[in-house]
Amino acid sequence: MSSLPTQFDGVTVHTKANVYFDGNVVSHTVLFADKSKKTLGLIRPGSYFFGTAAAERMEIVAGECRVTLKDQTETKSYGAGTYFDVPANSGFTIEVKSGLCEYICSFLP
Repeated sequence: MSSLPTQFDGVTVHTKANVYFDGNVVSHTVLFADKSKKTLGLIRPGSYFFGTAAAERMEIVAGECRVTLKDQTETKSYGAGTYFDVPANSGFTIEVKSGLCEYICSFLP
């Protein structure tokens, strides 16, 4: 589904972490020269809901998760090398059963 990058060159990284759900979800913001933005993070076991303002693509780098998009009943599983898209002004529930799930979140135009 996706060819995940192993590194990003020529970027600015915000060193202050984005911490959610008592530290169970942590990410860092990466800014690109073209003004695009991504976050890189990890999710500990648990179930978490995230609302979206902008459309997002969540690429799974490592681990596994189950995702249910807002207003849908179908839950899909995602592992390393896969991704899912979330519409703007929506949201999703992401569940990690064990281990860590690492991700890259791209904010789509």
